[in-house]
Amino acid sequence: MPRLFTACLLAGLALSAPLAAGAQAQTLRFGLMEDPDALDPTLARTFAGRMVFAALCDKLVDIGPDLKPVPQLATGWAWSEDQKSLTLTLRPNVRFHDGEPLDAAAVKYSLERHLRLPGSQRRGEIAPVDTVEAVDALTVRVDLKTPFAPLLAQFTDRAGMIVSPKAAERLGDKFATAPVCAGPYKFVERVPQDRIVVERFDDYWNKDAVQIRRIEFRPIPDTTVRLTNLRAGQLDLIERLAPTDLPQVKRDPKLKVGQAYELGFSGVVFNTAREGSPVADPRVRAAFEAAIDRNAITQVVYNGEYLAGNQWVSPKNPNYVTEHPVPKRDVAKAKAFLKEAGIEKPSITLMVYANNDAPQVGQVIQAMTREAGFDVKLQATDFTTSLDQADKGNFEAYLYNWSGRPDPDGNTYSFLACKTPLNYSRYCNQEADSAMNAERLTSDPAARKAAWKRLADRVLTDKPLVYLFHRRLLWAYSQKLTGFGEYPDGLVRFTGLRLD
Repeated sequence: MPRLFTACLLAGLALSAPLAAGAQAQTLRFGLMEDPDALDPTLARTFAGRMVFAALCDKLVDIGPDLKPVPQLATGWAWSEDQKSLTLTLRPNVRFHDGEPLDAAAVKYSLERHLRLPGSQRRGEIAPVDTVEAVDALTVRVDLKTPFAPLLAQFTDRAGMIVSPKAAERLGDKFATAPVCAGPYKFVERVPQDRIVVERFDDYWNKDAVQIRRIEFRPIPDTTVRLTNLRAGQLDLIERLAPTDLPQVKRDPKLKVGQAYELGFSGVVFNTAREGSPVADPRVRAAFEAAIDRNAITQVVYNGEYLAGNQWVSPKNPNYVTEHPVPKRDVAKAKAFLKEAGIEKPSITLMVYANNDAPQVGQVIQAMTREAGFDVKLQATDFTTSLDQADKGNFEAYLYNWSGRPDPDGNTYSFLACKTPLNYSRYCNQEADSAMNAERLTSDPAARKAAWKRLADRVLTDKPLVYLFHRRLLWAYSQKLTGFGEYPDGLVRFTGLRLD
């Protein structure tokens, strides 16, 4: 720990020392929990990456604190009567960081890139899109194969981010090394595991709202080191403050706190296709869940700041299926499931992130499940490697966090539908697919609610993923930073921020 602290503190000093006092005041130093993956909206899949994209890449639509869509690159939108066409009106006089105009042709290019680029993480998010037409310079029509209620919600994240066609064609598969979008900040440099630097884009369409000249994103996985750097003045803002540190931050007059419950979930993903593994048996997965006390996990590891849950949305979400409440721990039931499966002492390897809290959660799970007969071995893995292992199916169980989306479809379809990009569990069930397709086909709230109930009936029985809790998103920042807003998607809006 001391060596890591010293390295990070010295790195912070080295980065800030050359800056003149005035310039330093105009540089926001933002401490991230992880180093983001590819800085390409089509390929990216990490929460930390979304933090950086919030500065680099505007979206067609944003969300407000109330989760309702608000204009960004699109100033208006309208659905056809059959709900199979969405027409978007674009903001005029918008330019990419390379000076190229952002028009309907650019939107068409980006959406088609999301659908066709090899390795796209967006393909599943907008799979019902059939064609994209540039009606005129500022009008885009998105035609669908079938009605798709979550489309607008998908456009509030990376599927709605528009890249410069000229830069994308020029850079090809190297686009992530020098991304060109139309956000308030333009890319300057990236030093892996050290920093990502962006600078104010002077031709931004809303440039008067951009007060800070430069942002340095600094990945510091250790929560204690991240907070120490903030308190020492080497950082101005940190995300995912540890709940155990919340009391001391609240007592510090030089710091402020922002908080909101996330839209996503944390849970254990089981590789249901892992041959020879106990987790391939749904009775073993049921036993695993029965052995766990979710409330105890949140109390022991997170000071009770996180919310226990058993679904893809939290119990506070209006889309929570109330017919399936959070189950209580039942060790006798867990043992009975294992006996029925004929595997009374299963050995399982649980992959966890190599950060501060995930191993602690793993240790609590390890202790709880041991009482039922499980032998859980923990495998601490750095974040990016864990995603790679999950992609390849090189795991048995994986303690996974998902930051969430405004529409519950964004928390379910890509994880549970057959052969979708984030379906790390390799789960495939026709009843579940039917329910998810049904909720996508209608915008009627009652019909969608019924579809979520059908999905819960199936998935919460099969348990390819055991949902555990929902994080309270915690930020800590210097009192010199003003204009900070709290959004349930966990992303900072850099417009309107000031460093005094």
